[in-house]
Amino acid sequence: MSVTFPANRTTGADVLSGLPLRTAEWILSARAESVRAARALVGRELRSWGTGGLVDDCTLIISELVTNAIQHGGTAFSLRLGSDGNWVYGEVFDAGDGLPCMGSEDLDATCGRGLLIVGTLADDWGVVEAQGGGKIVWFVAGLGGEPVS
Repeated sequence: MSVTFPANRTTGADVLSGLPLRTAEWILSARAESVRAARALVGRELRSWGTGGLVDDCTLIISELVTNAIQHGGTAFSLRLGSDGNWVYGEVFDAGDGLPCMGSEDLDATCGRGLLIVGTLADDWGVVEAQGGGKIVWFVAGLGGEPVS
């Protein structure tokens, strides 16, 4: 069975089978300190869910998405996670205009490579315009089916 998480939204969770057993959501401010806070929240939550094997990849993905939300959204943003114990679904919503796009693959570039990192680490990811404005950047990790504890 394929299901969309969260309900009534078409995102990468369409590729997941089954509902998430665990979910968590936070609202963070558009300050640089929120990147560190988001990493800590994600790491703590995933370890408590038994998905510790995905912590490194997911915290790096979240770092990139939160940094983008702060730089381009400029307002408080939300971070949401879900998991069935094998895969992790995450999303970051910000109210900023415009949709993010992939930067250059230039190895000497000092910025603009965050979504390339997300694309490399995540099994799937994408961007959805949110109803009422803003956007949601989502990702899925751990679809390989191997236990991640």
